[in-house]
Amino acid sequence: MSRRITTAAVLLLVACSTTTTFTSTWKAPGTEPVSPIGRKVAAVFISPAESQRRAGEDTLAADLTQRGAIGVASFTVVPDGLRADGDAARQHLRDAGANGAVVMRIVSKDQEITYTPGMSVPASSRHFGPYWRDSWRRVQDPGTFTTNTIVSVETLVYSLEPDTLLWASTSRSTNPRDLDALVREVASATAREMANQGLLAAR
Repeated sequence: MSRRITTAAVLLLVACSTTTTFTSTWKAPGTEPVSPIGRKVAAVFISPAESQRRAGEDTLAADLTQRGAIGVASFTVVPDGLRADGDAARQHLRDAGANGAVVMRIVSKDQEITYTPGMSVPASSRHFGPYWRDSWRRVQDPGTFTTNTIVSVETLVYSLEPDTLLWASTSRSTNPRDLDALVREVASATAREMANQGLLAAR
């Protein structure tokens, strides 16, 4: 029962993701679909920058709450001094009533450059006069270079009692507007994928 509760806990978010795809996913064997309704789930965003961590956890907790869970940002429960003590951090979350946790971590951020070929209509070059005339008349498209920002995020869903990994994934998001948009998009895509794989029950 605890595993089922936690799994649901897992189910996040809200909007539709249009630029996030998964490079890998894993589901714990034998885990049945669960509903997050009314379950307290800790939102954890791993970042060395405290401001980024808090912003990410606030957004993730809000998305979990919109799913029907009771989302709680881990920074409001776990003291900063426990970052190196996982067992103590887990106990603080359990004492706060959380039976599940959703953890996100940015694992890479890359620039991807793509080239779209253009079009050029040749002009006669045998004589200067015709070439001059035709070159000015011809429509030429030299092509374009597009630079995209690709952010890879690792998402893990845990049961806290017992301490068990229920779901793991790595995703790629293209050109997220900001941190809030990235967290919401990854959470939404994760919820859909978990539902597709039978881990998240329909509301």
